[in-house]
Amino acid sequence: MKPQNDQRVAGRGIRQSMSGLHTWTGLLLGWVLYAMFLTGTVSFFKEELSQWMRPELPRLTQPLDPALVAQRVADEIGRIAPNATQWSIKLPDGRSNTVYAFWRLPGGQGARAFGQDHFDPVTGHRVEARDTLGGDFFYRFHFQFYYMSPFWGRLLAGLAAMFMLVAIVAGVITHKKIFTDFFTFRWGKGQRSWLDAHNALSVFGLPFHVMITYTGLVTLMALYVPWGERTAIKTPAERQQLTAELNAFIQAGKPSGQKVPLGSIDTMVRQAQQRWGTTDVGRVNAANPGDATARIAVTRGDAGRVSMSPDYVEFDGGTGRLLAVHDRVGAAAETRGVMYALHLGRFSDLETRWLYFLASLMGTAMVGTGLVMWTVKRRQKLPDPERPYFGFRVVERLNIAGIAGLSIAMTAFLWANRLLPVQMQERAFWEVHAFFIVWGVTLLHALLRPARAAWVEQLWTAAALLALTPVLNAATTQRSLWHSLAVGDWVFAGTDLMCLALALLHAVLAIRTARHGARVRPPRSASRGGIPAMSREAAT
Repeated sequence: MKPQNDQRVAGRGIRQSMSGLHTWTGLLLGWVLYAMFLTGTVSFFKEELSQWMRPELPRLTQPLDPALVAQRVADEIGRIAPNATQWSIKLPDGRSNTVYAFWRLPGGQGARAFGQDHFDPVTGHRVEARDTLGGDFFYRFHFQFYYMSPFWGRLLAGLAAMFMLVAIVAGVITHKKIFTDFFTFRWGKGQRSWLDAHNALSVFGLPFHVMITYTGLVTLMALYVPWGERTAIKTPAERQQLTAELNAFIQAGKPSGQKVPLGSIDTMVRQAQQRWGTTDVGRVNAANPGDATARIAVTRGDAGRVSMSPDYVEFDGGTGRLLAVHDRVGAAAETRGVMYALHLGRFSDLETRWLYFLASLMGTAMVGTGLVMWTVKRRQKLPDPERPYFGFRVVERLNIAGIAGLSIAMTAFLWANRLLPVQMQERAFWEVHAFFIVWGVTLLHALLRPARAAWVEQLWTAAALLALTPVLNAATTQRSLWHSLAVGDWVFAGTDLMCLALALLHAVLAIRTARHGARVRPPRSASRGGIPAMSREAAT
């Protein structure tokens, strides 16, 4: 019998060790992970959100010819940036009503060496709409947090993802009955309810959570572990080959100085369409346009292709002659391309994208319930719950601002889009400033108010702002919810309806929190772990 007892003791030791690892890896960067998950969830519909944030632009009711669109925008870039050494045009699809393009100017250093803008696919001219980052703000914030430099922002995102992966593995080992507990939910049982919710959300989306975390690390693997690449790549030719296997941007070589006008972009795109289909062209990239050494790359779109590895055809920029077809990469590059595609989900149709959205929303809730459960579980062990120690108060206040406050800040970003003057200088940046200012105010509010009151007030504020967003949209644009439903404009109608659904969710959470907080329980019950999620003692 002794070996069996030893095995049981050893088993309990492993689970206890994993429990501590799960708790602290989930907590230390939990607020960063929550923000990454929530903004990443929204980013699955970033193109639609960008349309909603440019209400002046009409929706595209008929598909446009990519070849004609590419020619129009290429001509416009040639007019406004004739000295550009490179440019790239992202063509519109069923989810976007603008053409995004950027170009590089000669002799510049850093961000000032680039120009970018959105273009009307019908006319080819710059769009006449309010300046906004649209859904791209949440996408960029998701992995580099905007105000941070790209290097440090992505490094922090990678560190948080590593913590997340460790927390997932440790959590599975810790909860030996996690799959059994998935079918058990005890509503209104305080700590037990939060644990049940955390378990259910974790198990239901476990494959997705593992996939999205691991593939997120793979997308920036060269940043996190660069030593293998530095060891293997010795010569400029090897570096150029690696770059060619990872992206379709042709490196601009040294120009000859001989001016040669670009050939027909329309014709080049149509040759690519013969290979992939009329609607499968994603980008048109140019290197040294207007020079005898010009090269044009027409790349394949992401829709229906579960890989982000480069797939493009290369043309001589002056004559339009087909030079090469790049449709194969090495096994390692293809693996990386598949991982990248799985993380971004750009290959997906509408139904699959909604599945991504819902699974990612569960991941957000999983992180949020874990953060709240940390305070709920430890409050009952405090010597004086009305005077918790400093670290507990820090976690509690960061939970309020990091969860409820983030919802307020993200909605404030949408409100700023509608309320700031359309002709305001640096308007897009002030939308972002509004997001961070409001988020900072929610942290200040959480520090100054009793915890339970702060939870209830911020949840109700988020619910009110979300519910009033469709009203604000109707008051400031010609594309109200009822009008959008009548004409079948599902981008605007869907955004408004999602705001109303999220408002209802926040209202339910606010009501439950207030009811739990008002409930009075005798001390003996509290000692048995019957403390509700937001108990009366949480008012401190």
